[in-house]
Amino acid sequence: MKRDIIKINEEKCTGCGDCITGCPEGALQVIDGKARLISDLFCDGLGACIGNCPQDAIEVEQREAEPYDEAKVMENIVKAGPNVIKAHLQHLHEHCQDDILKEATDYLMNENIEIPDLEEKPLACSCPGTMTQDISNQPENKSEAILLNAELKNWPIQLQLLNPNAPYLKNADLLIAADCAPFAYPNFHQRFLKDKVLIILCPKLDKTIDQYVDKLAEIFKKQDIKSISIVHMEVPCCGGIEIIVKRALEKAQKNIIIKDYTISINGQII
Repeated sequence: MKRDIIKINEEKCTGCGDCITGCPEGALQVIDGKARLISDLFCDGLGACIGNCPQDAIEVEQREAEPYDEAKVMENIVKAGPNVIKAHLQHLHEHCQDDILKEATDYLMNENIEIPDLEEKPLACSCPGTMTQDISNQPENKSEAILLNAELKNWPIQLQLLNPNAPYLKNADLLIAADCAPFAYPNFHQRFLKDKVLIILCPKLDKTIDQYVDKLAEIFKKQDIKSISIVHMEVPCCGGIEIIVKRALEKAQKNIIIKDYTISINGQII
């Protein structure tokens, strides 16, 4: 079956082992000085290990792989003790893997093993951006919110609609933004968009990620892009934009420096 599963860049990997702590499922081991995926069965494809890699050597790809097997995972996790059990369940909970979480808790019940209490944290699947919040009382920043001239110079802007052969892409400075970012950051046009070609997408809701990689790679190959800036929100799912862009650059065999900007939900550059 074809599903999301991690991929390790062995050239970047230093074998530090930081990713191991981010994978309570036990899918990763350091072998011969490199992190290795030891079994497709143990990798849930959620990418929690990515945030633990200081070398940016791990990404999530979609490929043919054996189906994830929660029962086999639980057999290993139970052997590792209650802290690892809790870490695994917390991981599933935070990524809204309710069906797999039920399989895990059912396994524990059948084995007469205590089910740990889970901490209430922002969920990566729903991300803080979907949590109900009233941010209307944020301090005003009038110098940032003054409306000046619109700086948009291209149309369309949604990556699904973009033509890779569009003439305005030739030698362009690209701004690739999460589609929430312009609404969260009041001075988006003047701070980020001036003299740039805009592309927007949502790595969580858009269902065409592989096509996005292919289309961006085609743009990078054909258009001699001068620079790339990324603007995304602080919520975890938004980090997928950088992964998409890096995969496209790798596919296009291009080396373009990326400037990455993160916007908080209350409209500040982090």
